[in-house]
Amino acid sequence: MSEATWTRVDEYVESVLFDDDDALAHARSASAAGGLPAIEVTATQGRLLQTLARAVAATRILEVGTLGGYSAIWLARCLPEDGVMITLELEEAHATVARANLAYAGLDGLVEVRVGSAKDSLSRLIDSGAEAFDLIFIDADKESNPAYFASALRLSHAGTLIVVDNVVRSGALADEDSPDGRVRATRAMLELASTDPRVEGTVIQTVGAKGYDGFALFRVV
Repeated sequence: MSEATWTRVDEYVESVLFDDDDALAHARSASAAGGLPAIEVTATQGRLLQTLARAVAATRILEVGTLGGYSAIWLARCLPEDGVMITLELEEAHATVARANLAYAGLDGLVEVRVGSAKDSLSRLIDSGAEAFDLIFIDADKESNPAYFASALRLSHAGTLIVVDNVVRSGALADEDSPDGRVRATRAMLELASTDPRVEGTVIQTVGAKGYDGFALFRVV
């Protein structure tokens, strides 16, 4: 099996199960035109996130790592009219593109893009006594995964779903001697979760247009 095969399967699934979507296509093209890296989730992954959010009947969603707002569009579309989504982005240039993409999708009234260090933004949410979120999607710098996960737990309630992207890293996750700081941090996050009685979870390995990777899924109990 090859990445070309995985990509063809993704393309087939999109052609069968997904309608043409102007807002999502616009978000991709505007992000590319703005010079953003093409590291957003795929459409099949976006639909998975949306399905998970709907499964937990999310009314409050937190995203760590906005980029151009592509995944935020998928997630925000499942929110009710009085729902709330906060998405955290380090780079002002990325946030500007994301805000425009969210406005184009008609979702700017539901989604707030906050700019700055995600660690600082998460600390401010915690310190302000922010209401807990129903779904938290972590897709930012991987070296900070343990810190992001710890903060996510403090912003959760029983039943919250925490999703972390890019955890398998072409199988490098299994290498205990990996020199890659992203791998070491992700392993540390999983080890943290394994000792915390508040969470139960697993890792799902994925293949597709973005290659071989995976999601970590945690439910707060």
